[in-house]
Amino acid sequence: MKRKILFFVLFGLLTSTQVLSQTKNHDNRYHLGLNAEEKVVFLREMRQMLVSIQQIMLGIGIGDKTMVIKAAHYSGNRMARATPQTIKDKTPVSFEKIGGPTHMMFEELAINAAEADEGDADDMKDLAELTGRLMQNCLACHEAFTVN
Repeated sequence: MKRKILFFVLFGLLTSTQVLSQTKNHDNRYHLGLNAEEKVVFLREMRQMLVSIQQIMLGIGIGDKTMVIKAAHYSGNRMARATPQTIKDKTPVSFEKIGGPTHMMFEELAINAAEADEGDADDMKDLAELTGRLMQNCLACHEAFTVN
């Protein structure tokens, strides 16, 4: 009985290890081919975009349009212009077709927040909807590209 249990435990471990290794080897995303320094900068930008989205959603939730504006500007055109040229040179056109519009959507969020009436639920709803559309770009990019 103990042998059977041991056999099934070992078989289960081997099978799960094989499945995990097969899954890991089938990542069909485009690898951007960044060097170690570029990867640090790139991932810092991605985390900043995530922080911006978190701050935008918090600002929408508490009705603080100044928070929304500030957070959106961090990941807007300023970030796009600050990206090192070596990273830009390694990104394919398909990446740029997602990245450029995403930065512009952050700017659009900032403009819409600036024009929003303080405390207007419909304006906040519109900002939340735009944030959701912006996040579709984030998801599309993460689905298509990797730096690992």
